[in-house]
Amino acid sequence: MIKRLPFHYALVIVVVTFLTLLMASGVRTVPSVLIKPLEADFSWDRTSLSFSIMVSLFAFGFGAPIAGTLVDRYGPKRVMLGGLALTSAGLAPLVGLTELWQLDLFWGLVVGVGTGIMAGVIGATVANRWFNAHRGLVLGLFSAAAAAGQSILFPLFINLTEVNGWRNMLTIVTVMVAAVLIPVVILMRDKPEDVGLEPVGGKLQAAQAATAAKKTPLREAIRTRDFWLLAGSFFICGYTTNGLIGTHLLPHSVEHGFLPTDMSGILALMGIMNIAGTLASGWLSDRYDNRLLLMTYYGLRGLSLLFLPFIDQVNGMLLFAVVYGLDWVATVPPTVNLTAQRFGRGSLGTIYGWIFCAHMIGAGVAAQAGGIFRDTFGDYVLIFLSAGVLGGVASLLSWSIDRRQKLRLQGDFPLG
Repeated sequence: MIKRLPFHYALVIVVVTFLTLLMASGVRTVPSVLIKPLEADFSWDRTSLSFSIMVSLFAFGFGAPIAGTLVDRYGPKRVMLGGLALTSAGLAPLVGLTELWQLDLFWGLVVGVGTGIMAGVIGATVANRWFNAHRGLVLGLFSAAAAAGQSILFPLFINLTEVNGWRNMLTIVTVMVAAVLIPVVILMRDKPEDVGLEPVGGKLQAAQAATAAKKTPLREAIRTRDFWLLAGSFFICGYTTNGLIGTHLLPHSVEHGFLPTDMSGILALMGIMNIAGTLASGWLSDRYDNRLLLMTYYGLRGLSLLFLPFIDQVNGMLLFAVVYGLDWVATVPPTVNLTAQRFGRGSLGTIYGWIFCAHMIGAGVAAQAGGIFRDTFGDYVLIFLSAGVLGGVASLLSWSIDRRQKLRLQGDFPLG
């Protein structure tokens, strides 16, 4: 029956995966919405709240290599289901939140690992299993799911909190996450062979298949310079996105006179630009040197962050939303491609999982540092400037990556 569909079943897989990644991304925006209400209700300081966010980002990051190992062994479907169930289980108790330790435990650890399992490597694995053509475009689409979570769900959560309060908002988010379990159970499949099909683009030629099947053991990958260049640049990526902007842009803007309702529109614009930039990045990554793309993305991001602390007008924030939004997650398709090119697609889940973990460690560091800087100096100027400088560093690191696969003819590991 599936073979007689008027389209390849990979389209169904893309829709289900996109929905799962969108929900994971949307959930990750919740702390930024909660910071000001929790400060008002419980008098918790910014540093304490940022600690919970840091714990969650670290757990999110370490969820990725866990997911990479599990998805290589058990397939994407089971990992998606586990991530969604764990996220729902962590969100539900937060509706009755009264103590800071509850935020540390349920948001920090449970939701952190649950969303990390979903978002870390699922998209990369699905794209590599189901697509031998247009893979970069599909990776761009999956990366755009993160932007869609920002442009659709983040403004929704802001408005729900303003109208109904943060507890009702959390109740709705919990139900939304649980609802995504249904299409995953019914429609998700692990690989084309499960439905009697070939990947989009057909089977690879023998030589291509041999290259695709190559695996680099993690213990060998971490001995290479390129692994640390990829991990280091992605550490900075997390520092300058999820950790700093994703956590502290909204409270920074409100403290500088921007209304939450205005910021919901600005953040929606940022998300729309993010979708456009990420889809374009996926298309470009199939055609141009991925190192050059990363160098450009990080450079533009760094420049925009250098100007951010001095923006005090809506027009200036709209301009920032456009420039910064275009490369928020545009870095993902070329980073995934470079990882696969350098270490082999056969071990992509595990190795990219650890590279993604570095991304979220960077995010956690920035989330906590942002709270400390805000409480110490009264604003975010220095931490935003540090992110701008690090964007330039990531640009240089990216250009230094060697994208060639260095594998022994008789073995499955790089020479180093």
